[in-house]
Amino acid sequence: MQTLPILFQYEGDGVFQPAGSFHARSADKQYVVGELYKLIEHHDRSDNTHRHYFASVKNGFDNLHDSMLGEYPTAEHLRKKALIRTGYRDERSIVCASKAEAERVAAFIRPMDDYCVVVPLNCVVHVLTAKSQSMKAMGATEFQKSKEAVLNFIDDLLGVERGATARSEAA
Repeated sequence: MQTLPILFQYEGDGVFQPAGSFHARSADKQYVVGELYKLIEHHDRSDNTHRHYFASVKNGFDNLHDSMLGEYPTAEHLRKKALIRTGYRDERSIVCASKAEAERVAAFIRPMDDYCVVVPLNCVVHVLTAKSQSMKAMGATEFQKSKEAVLNFIDDLLGVERGATARSEAA
């Protein structure tokens, strides 16, 4: 069972109090009196960093050379393929009976997801999909790392100094 986050307020002297009746009821449902639980601070990612990231990706897309638009026809294609290429991906492999069958399976899979990368290699088809960067799927720390990796990838793709895409997004 997945537990929902409960907001606590530190009262001093080692006492944490649920912040309001909703959180108190949630704590009563999720926890057992007398049991020990590990408490770890959680930092939500800010809306500002989220907006900055997507504006920077759009800026990078707007500066792509026309020859790259076949591989990256939209800013979303650019973002997701950058996630895949920087390691923020899920990987699945399908073993086929022959190289020809792997080519057929790859051709069948490609249209299922416009953003995935499908690589037939000998008798194995590798399907790579971008990890979700939703707030539910990716916490602040991992989001920040993936954001930096994607923006660095875009800067390298454009042949500009790292950080240029993020700095010039407001321009």
